[in-house]
Amino acid sequence: MTQSATRSTPRPAPVAPSPPPPPSPTERRRLREAKAMTVKQLASAVGVTRSTVRGWETGRTEPRGRRGEQYLTLLARYALEVAADEAAEDAAEEAGRAAADRGAAARQTARLESVRRKRAVTPPGGTASGDGASGDGAGVSGSGAGASDDGAAASDDGAAERASGAAEGASGTAHGAADGASRAADGAAGTASDAADGTAGTAEAAGRPPAGAGGRRIVVLTRPLPCGASALHRTPEQAFDALYAFVAPGLVRQAYLLTGHRGLAREAVERAFQLAWQRWPEVARDRDPAGWVRAAAHEYALSPWHGFRLVSGVRAARPGRRADSAPQGRALREALLALPRTYRRALLLYDGLGLDLPDTAAEAEASTPATAGRLLHAREAVAARLPELADPGLLHERLDGLLGSVPVPAPRPARAVRRGGERRARMWTHAAIVLTVLVASTTTFTVLTAPRAYEPTEAPPERVTGVPVPGGPERLTPQDVRLRNALRAVPLNGPERLLPRAG
Repeated sequence: MTQSATRSTPRPAPVAPSPPPPPSPTERRRLREAKAMTVKQLASAVGVTRSTVRGWETGRTEPRGRRGEQYLTLLARYALEVAADEAAEDAAEEAGRAAADRGAAARQTARLESVRRKRAVTPPGGTASGDGASGDGAGVSGSGAGASDDGAAASDDGAAERASGAAEGASGTAHGAADGASRAADGAAGTASDAADGTAGTAEAAGRPPAGAGGRRIVVLTRPLPCGASALHRTPEQAFDALYAFVAPGLVRQAYLLTGHRGLAREAVERAFQLAWQRWPEVARDRDPAGWVRAAAHEYALSPWHGFRLVSGVRAARPGRRADSAPQGRALREALLALPRTYRRALLLYDGLGLDLPDTAAEAEASTPATAGRLLHAREAVAARLPELADPGLLHERLDGLLGSVPVPAPRPARAVRRGGERRARMWTHAAIVLTVLVASTTTFTVLTAPRAYEPTEAPPERVTGVPVPGGPERLTPQDVRLRNALRAVPLNGPERLLPRAG
């Protein structure tokens, strides 16, 4: 008995699919913003700090470990949801466009059908004053044809309204909207054609427009924006108002911790947003519009010139039991206000808002080593006043709680801030124009009235004393006269000539 052994070739092991590459830092930030999440919310969902999330979004670090895998998984889920939303929006927009096209085709068909029937009911040889032949696009016009045209127009308007309703219904949903819009448009076309037939028959029988038809109605079709389009295609005013509503309350609290003055805090935030509105194209394209406004508000709040003027503004009422009125909150605020301005800002940005060191240095417009030194000195000063806050983690927790509980006045509405900025810009523009006109007028007057050449002025005459008159001998004194007479009286030779006698 022989046994035949069959040699089988080993099967290759299945190759595991390689995991998809992680999204780029820009895509990570885009996905987070598409879900309308802040850095703090995403960090809480993953279980990491805000500086870690900022590092992943800027590309300085890559997600690793268990937290990194959780972060990438969350981003993958966000990517699917965002892609589904965008696909739904595109489908809704396409369905609405198709429905609008079908409605336009239905209206055109109804209009052509009305013209055809109008030609059929026009008597041959009619004149322009009676039932003459002319028309709306086909050269037929007259009293009888006019009635048919008006009735067809009224029925056409009804078909247009039905087509508009179909377009609005199609734009409301993404799934199945195209089929529904097609059926609604076909039905609208049939309704318009039937209405044209009936109206033409009525006009032929009565020779006048239907009762209550009046003049022609004009129906303007307005196709609504697809789902989510209002968030994607905002006007500058809407985008500014959304940024203001999202950022302004927190910025007022930050400015209050930096200055200790509620009126100045609100004024700093409003001036920062007014500056942002003046430079809105630049701010809208910035990678972090909230950071742009925050830097402007902090710069204005920490300006040393505020000490030389009275800051306008209403101080917020202080209720009896608020978190800010607690001794710990007051002590921390006093410790912050005791720091120099640059140290105060660095501590608030790094330990209060959770920015990393390079971002803190960039916003404070200082080098990274200088910012690190300011931060260390600020922590030492706070620890000297409050020894329990020597731990950076506890300091970060206390600052975060203080930022969320400090009582500040509510900011004004965004529209009022925008209008205030526009009025301020117009005022400064008018002042600059007036100053320019004043300088130009003064210069022109000076040029016209100034002499063309130099004209030297003659000095007034003055009596000069004590200066001898040139060209003549001086008057002899009595002593000189006696000496002259003595010299003339003696002979010209002899020793007396050399040594005169005293006389």
